[in-house]
Amino acid sequence: MAHYWKAIGKIPYLTAGMTRLTAAIRLHTDSARMHTTLAILGGRPAFPDPLHVGRPNVGERAALMRRFNEMLDRNWLTNDGPLVKEFEREVAAHAGVEYCVAMCNATVALEIAIRGAGLKGEVIVPSYTFVATAHALQWQEITPVFCDIDPETHNLDPNKVERMVTPRTTGIIGVHVWGRPCAVESLTEIARRRNLTLLFDAAHAFGCSHHGRSVGSFGLAEVFSFHATKFLNSFEGGAVVTNDGAFAAKLRLMRNFGFSGYDNVIYIGTNGKMTEASAAMGLTSLESLETFVAANRRNYEAYAAEIHDIPGLKLLPYDARERNNYQYIVLEVDARAYGLTRDEIVAVLHAENVLARRYFYPGCHRMEPYRSYHPHAGLLLPETEAVAARVLLLPTGTSMEVEAIHDIGRILRAARSEVSAVRRAIEVSTPVVVNGAS
Repeated sequence: MAHYWKAIGKIPYLTAGMTRLTAAIRLHTDSARMHTTLAILGGRPAFPDPLHVGRPNVGERAALMRRFNEMLDRNWLTNDGPLVKEFEREVAAHAGVEYCVAMCNATVALEIAIRGAGLKGEVIVPSYTFVATAHALQWQEITPVFCDIDPETHNLDPNKVERMVTPRTTGIIGVHVWGRPCAVESLTEIARRRNLTLLFDAAHAFGCSHHGRSVGSFGLAEVFSFHATKFLNSFEGGAVVTNDGAFAAKLRLMRNFGFSGYDNVIYIGTNGKMTEASAAMGLTSLESLETFVAANRRNYEAYAAEIHDIPGLKLLPYDARERNNYQYIVLEVDARAYGLTRDEIVAVLHAENVLARRYFYPGCHRMEPYRSYHPHAGLLLPETEAVAARVLLLPTGTSMEVEAIHDIGRILRAARSEVSAVRRAIEVSTPVVVNGAS
């Protein structure tokens, strides 16, 4: 039978006919899908299983298990083991810096970096970020001063940062939202001129670059996240990267309770150490970075092809001149042009088992304790509030199939063509919408 099909494949007219037949079948299938009733209108969900935002990218299991077995054979599970040291060297090399201090997670890493840098009083941060950025300050009784963002980049607006500086300001924490770098040069100049410490929350930005220079090499230090949902994951983990040797040495002591020797404590410290198991996962993930980037870029381009001609929907672009990890599919909704609001689109997608997320909604300034401390902060953050009201994230990652992206495009087109019916269905069902996470 195999020889039969091989022979048939050599007959030109039959091969062409089969190609036309295949195309016709595909066209019929696509047409049938286009006429499928939306789930929110009573149809069957497009996906039997939920498609989550932030599904983990997983490297080679065999390599991970080999590292686990070696770790168990050594009987060295934590406390600055050989896998952690190797992971630190590799992360530093990828980020183009001299030093990497691995931590148990990025929030603790940021807290330790803040304390190690001696920040106090007030520190300028965006409200449009995961709440951990603000909490890392408030936890240490430092006041996060929320500054508005550039609506095009979703990052801190340097012109507004300058106006937020007061005599109590000791630092700025920029956040590279979506892995798209801040206005690094402008923030650096403000920090230099006003004698402020500059740190960057680079939780989204491992593997990205700014003007050809790796993210991780800016400011006094930058903080990466290796949470399971991030581009590079170590189950849970984080790191501070820097070119300041004295600062790195201080952080190493602070992550281990402040111990400088067997019985000698010289800093207030905490337990921020990364485990060997997390380092094993991190090293395994590093070996698959190019695979992760390729999958994410493939997905991004598939979404771009699906969405580019849908009025009212805009996919946030990545700068093709830079290195990007493409980990986030960021969709901005113009409700007037599309016909439905961002939240209504999320409801439509959730009904189809596409668990799109609102990010970073509603903004840190509208979460506790900050909304109680500064109930009118939103008046100074108009762009933050506007962006938080129109952005949603769509599923991507190595486990995402391009065909699923085509189906999501179909759903978005169908919803726009049935706006009135969709809105009535939403009013009846009042679905629960999940807030954005880190």
